[in-house]
Amino acid sequence: MTVQELTDALRSTVLRYSPGERIPSSRELVERYRVSPVSVSRAIRELVAEGVVVARPGAGVFRAEPRPASLPQGDFSWQEVALSAEAGAPPARTVDAAGVLTALALAPPEVIDLNSGYPHASLLPERALAGALSRAGRRPGAWGRPPLEGLPELRGWFAREVGGGVTAAEVLITAGGQSALTTALRSLAPPGAPVLVESPTYPGLLAIARAAGLRPVPVPVDEDGVRPERLAEAFAVSGARLFVCQPLFQNPTGAVLGAERRRAVLAAAKRAGAFVVEDDFARLLAHTDAPELPPPLAADDPDGTVVHVRSLTKAASPSLRVGALVARGPALARLRAVQTVDSFFVPRPLQEAALELVTSADWPRHLRALGRELTVRRQLFAAALADRAPTLLPARLPYGGFHLWLPLPAHIDPAAFAAAALRHGVAVTHGTGYFTAEPAPRVRVGWAGAENHAQLADAAHRLAAASASLGG
Repeated sequence: MTVQELTDALRSTVLRYSPGERIPSSRELVERYRVSPVSVSRAIRELVAEGVVVARPGAGVFRAEPRPASLPQGDFSWQEVALSAEAGAPPARTVDAAGVLTALALAPPEVIDLNSGYPHASLLPERALAGALSRAGRRPGAWGRPPLEGLPELRGWFAREVGGGVTAAEVLITAGGQSALTTALRSLAPPGAPVLVESPTYPGLLAIARAAGLRPVPVPVDEDGVRPERLAEAFAVSGARLFVCQPLFQNPTGAVLGAERRRAVLAAAKRAGAFVVEDDFARLLAHTDAPELPPPLAADDPDGTVVHVRSLTKAASPSLRVGALVARGPALARLRAVQTVDSFFVPRPLQEAALELVTSADWPRHLRALGRELTVRRQLFAAALADRAPTLLPARLPYGGFHLWLPLPAHIDPAAFAAAALRHGVAVTHGTGYFTAEPAPRVRVGWAGAENHAQLADAAHRLAAASASLGG
């Protein structure tokens, strides 16, 4: 059943309910219609947009009150023609937000959330951030227009974080990591060009590339990161001039690129005359028992091969959309021009608040507390899985980030596993969307979105039951 067919079926069912009546939970809908949790989520969002239902956080989804008769129902059929007018014309663009919407989807209140791309609110510095925002709003000029490149002091802070002689003049403040990746891909590769990506990789990156008219070309990743010999082959075969990677705690595998591979990746890119976009999204999410972290690729690159992406969002707040692009040479001017055309600049109050936060004594304390909590949660969740479903544990646990890339038996479809998990009260992400070609039988789970330790242990037990229900 397609999402559109499910939406139509739900609409017909919901219209038989009385206004204000609660409709079945997402788990019940998954089981009734034999579809994935993602399909149910997308169908519900469509019905909310249509005004058929209303979602009330913590309570559920309800039949909406009927619209006033005076409001006419518009005819949107013309948009199908307008939006498809460029179909078949090079370069073809595909705006598919399914992977991003899955990561941003909020689990129903009765479900344990192991799908979230952000830590639970209890793990974030909300009080410190509120204080930083209050102080920032009172700064002289805080509501004026900032420099297009960003506040000099904030650019300097990011430069020091990257190291390797990077200066504030080589930093561009962005509206978070996703915006930085979008600017980088649109700046560094022309529409229709190939772009090398890790396989598996972050679905949001694939969505950015396709929306920009680029062609993602997969390069295999193992437990030690991208395979340099395959990267060199991909550069030679595809003619690509751009490679996007996550060398530290890669999403979804958790892999860390070792010193020898780091050198080989940079060498392969230089031979190809290509850029490397380094998405360093998880550097602030290191666990307390992690070995010393390797420096960013950008810190070892004097020639401007690496364009570095960094963000505060994961460690601070989903709504602190502040990040940075680091580049050297003419590439920086191109990045600046594209971002200026797209959005002018990042709002100054947000930049001021970020600067207040990261330069306060609260910030290092928060990062230490976050590292401890992520360590405890990783150990607890892995132990619970080892006790109830040891075949689901990966061979190596990551020492940073908050995701596990769980292997499944070959006979279990990842989407079917995700649906079974939801029926047992746990939201996870099936791995299909992380691949550009044939997917491996994997699911991604995140241990940071659960409300507490007891809920996390319970989730592991429920995943074991879901696996057993499918013969795992």
